[in-house]
Amino acid sequence: MTRPAHVTAGRWAPPAADRELTAVSADGSRLHVEVHGPEGAPAVVLSHGWTCSTAFWAAQIRDLAADHRVVAYDQRGHGRSPAATAYSTTALADDLVAVLKATLAPGERAVVAGHSMGGMTVMAAAGRPEFAEHAAAALLCSTGSSRLVEEATVLPLPAGRARTRTTRVVLGARGPLGPVTPAARAVLKYATMAAGSAPDRVEACARIVHACPAGVRHAWSQVLAGLDLDAELAGLTVPTAVIGGRADRLTPITHARRIAAALPHCVGLTELTGAGHMTPVEAPEAVTGAVRELVERFAGPHRLPAPEKEKTP
Repeated sequence: MTRPAHVTAGRWAPPAADRELTAVSADGSRLHVEVHGPEGAPAVVLSHGWTCSTAFWAAQIRDLAADHRVVAYDQRGHGRSPAATAYSTTALADDLVAVLKATLAPGERAVVAGHSMGGMTVMAAAGRPEFAEHAAAALLCSTGSSRLVEEATVLPLPAGRARTRTTRVVLGARGPLGPVTPAARAVLKYATMAAGSAPDRVEACARIVHACPAGVRHAWSQVLAGLDLDAELAGLTVPTAVIGGRADRLTPITHARRIAAALPHCVGLTELTGAGHMTPVEAPEAVTGAVRELVERFAGPHRLPAPEKEKTP
């Protein structure tokens, strides 16, 4: 029997959305979007990473939706968003802009948080006028702007050309990942999570990652292998916080430090001991807390007033 694409019980099971909709990107790609929480509350937009889905943000959604309006969407080809014909950093930016336009009122501003490829999405969109209109602040979580393959340490080899070539082959593999077995969990934990990650967190991540279609996983791996968003990072002018795990093998902590140093308006760098690449699952309180702090500092004053009730004659 095929297991669901995410765990269905416990803390890591994604909560049901209050509303679902489809955002249409610039090239016609359709994106599954979920909205959680009360209308009129401060808005938060969540952009997940490579091979993940909205289910990856389960802990953040469950906590934040109590007093925030939380928007989460599936990147093209992931979760319930259909595969597309184009995969690029331009597509990442187009898709985020489409979600912002579909879920936020004109002039309404949100905290936009991105994990891994979701963080790259935020960087890619930084120069768009729609991003400037709708982003009050940003959170870049376990991400990088360039040299991803060259600096990844998922393979226990010395840095150099051989490791870079082999890493590119491994991360770009075309075959399906197969069922979530004990061996598969062990591999995923080693590559993406810290050694002390609890079994339920490993299971939650493994279910999500293994559900990503092989073709989509490969297509995006080619984009990430050639990633260079350093110029776009320099244009991310909204207040931005950075979080990274010190045990991250996919985007080692040097990426977080470099990003924080390059940002025009960095409002904090958090280095998490005992966390790997999957920080929203490995350290949910830290990630959720960072989002809440950004909302309190930068998004509160930008809330839209509640619509006036029509006066009766």
